[in-house]
Amino acid sequence: MYAFHVVTDRPMYIGQKIIFDDSHHSGVYQRVYDKLDIVNDIYAHPEKYDETMLDHHTSVALRELALEEVRQRKYSNYPSRMGCLYVSKTFEEAKNWGKYFSDIGRPTYSIVKLEIQGNCFIGDATKCFDGQIDKAENLRLAELYWENKPYDSGERSIDEMLVDGVITVVEVIEEINANIN
Repeated sequence: MYAFHVVTDRPMYIGQKIIFDDSHHSGVYQRVYDKLDIVNDIYAHPEKYDETMLDHHTSVALRELALEEVRQRKYSNYPSRMGCLYVSKTFEEAKNWGKYFSDIGRPTYSIVKLEIQGNCFIGDATKCFDGQIDKAENLRLAELYWENKPYDSGERSIDEMLVDGVITVVEVIEEINANIN
């Protein structure tokens, strides 16, 4: 399978291999597990917290841990959000993400074409949620994300493609080089 990726953390090069599996995780994994103590305290003592007290990274950790719990239990064939690469099905989708990242000031290097030997999940980014103090609610929202059913209301979805396995850069399609220090 082939897909496109907007390179934002550090430059990528043709022939580069990236591996995501049970032993190889993304930066999201470390940021989430850095917040594990506070997440455990929130769930053990919710009365000490309210939603306004949650910083961005704690909210993300609450969400990602709920998503991972549901994925492991019911959707284990899907890539883990903490051990995957976020890619686009088409070059046009990748260009849109590249423009978005550039516009918000994120360092954005290029768009690359990838060959993927692994698993894939195409979800709806609009179903990502802010993690909450209520674990049951986080798990309910995580279930909705992985179920990936269309909205009854006809709301517009935003595709989010997750891939894992062995990922190889086969071509640098377009240089962007925005917000690079």
